[in-house]
Amino acid sequence: MPQHGAPDIVRRVRTVQVMTIAWMSIEAAVSLFTAWQARSAALLAFGGDSAIELASAVVVLWRFSADAASEETERRAGWIAGALLFALAVSVFVTSVVTVLGYSEPKTSFLGIAILMSAAVVMPLLAREKRRLSAQTGSAALRADAAESALCG
Repeated sequence: MPQHGAPDIVRRVRTVQVMTIAWMSIEAAVSLFTAWQARSAALLAFGGDSAIELASAVVVLWRFSADAASEETERRAGWIAGALLFALAVSVFVTSVVTVLGYSEPKTSFLGIAILMSAAVVMPLLAREKRRLSAQTGSAALRADAAESALCG
């Protein structure tokens, strides 16, 4: 069974996941609102990706909850986080193809630019901490979540 981790490590995982959930909630809401306002397929996809990452962060937080320390919970959380990572990759690919083929002409959005720039700063920091903590806990779910955060960054 993967190590659940010492109480201090578990507390750090929970803190990072709560920070991720807060950030992803803001990122998804701002991105989706801005996508609608600017008619931007790229921002719509970014907001959708943010929603997928939000779901992954919730799954990992559940995995590290006090009553979810079993091997079965880790396996299930790892499978869900891996599926969400795959969904994220497909979403990025489809959006890229649609954008390259020129099916949309978005308006300029300074709020969209601001949220993207913020994500480029915040997400790599979260990803690095999640990778470090996943190595300490042996959690595949946290490792998949770290990959999603890195992809967002």
